[in-house]
Amino acid sequence: MGQLVALSDSRAVWTWTGLLLAAAIVAPFLLGNYQVTLMVSALIAIIGAVGLNMLTGTTGLISLGQAGFLAVGAYTNAILMMDYGWPVWLSIPAAGLMAALISVFVGVPSLRLKGLYLAITTLAFSFIINHIILYAEGVTHGPNGVFVSGAKVLGVDLQRGKALYFLTLGITVLVILAALNIQRTRIGRAWMAIRDHDIAARVMGVDLVRYKLLAFAISSFIVGIAGALISLQIRFVNIDVFALILSIEALAIIILGGLGSIAGAVLGAIFLSFLPEAIRLFFEAFADPNSTLYTTYVYEIRGIAYGIVIVAFLRLKPEGLIGLWRDIRKYWSNWPLAY
Repeated sequence: MGQLVALSDSRAVWTWTGLLLAAAIVAPFLLGNYQVTLMVSALIAIIGAVGLNMLTGTTGLISLGQAGFLAVGAYTNAILMMDYGWPVWLSIPAAGLMAALISVFVGVPSLRLKGLYLAITTLAFSFIINHIILYAEGVTHGPNGVFVSGAKVLGVDLQRGKALYFLTLGITVLVILAALNIQRTRIGRAWMAIRDHDIAARVMGVDLVRYKLLAFAISSFIVGIAGALISLQIRFVNIDVFALILSIEALAIIILGGLGSIAGAVLGAIFLSFLPEAIRLFFEAFADPNSTLYTTYVYEIRGIAYGIVIVAFLRLKPEGLIGLWRDIRKYWSNWPLAY
């Protein structure tokens, strides 16, 4: 009975998971501040990708409003901390709850929409949120933004180096475990049924309204927490941070990783988070990083790289990085008989 409810019955999976977690714990003690900052960004991207994957990958509801939910989480955390003196261990979950609450207002008018129509609706929501934040100066500080400081627990400054890294790592592990368990519950199976064929799911007794709204709420809660962590990392929350490109990158992450797979969301987030750094290292190794081409068009180069990678995966490996990993594992398990 225990094997039926276990997350995995493979000893190899648990061994590799333990080794990766141990490496993640040791890494900040061996790396410099710059590398630790990159890893924090990657962990935040993983949290956001797992949240979006539950909505788009598991439930099949395409969303381009992730930038809006990130902004809600970041501003909620910043305002509660700086204007109302909330401790960070309360403001972070409150940021997730605020994003989840607002997602319900987005989900209700979107219940009858699918595909491109749903994507455009969530994109419109993102623009609405940005304008509300920009003009509600009495609450959000408007275009002036919010400085975030003083995030401490037991006297430890959580906005510096290793402390922020371990906070983000702990939340990342909790989010992944929660997502894995939700997928195995009645809720997760209902989401998959809606994704595969919503009419058939309704015939089988799945309440489409309830489970779609639940997908919006849980996904947005996780994304709101990612937004709160962003506010701690960047220290200054401004609406310019949450541009449309964040929503595009979030969707690109789960497509590259593999739709519907939590492991794929993790791989995709790591891949795209370190892609700009790989481009920088490439220019340092094979070209002049101080050249006009790189310094002037660095964001354009990154955008082109994103596009090339996405097109290549959609054309050559639609299952994403997780599909590539499965193929490699299958090849080695069958070697030398693999062909």
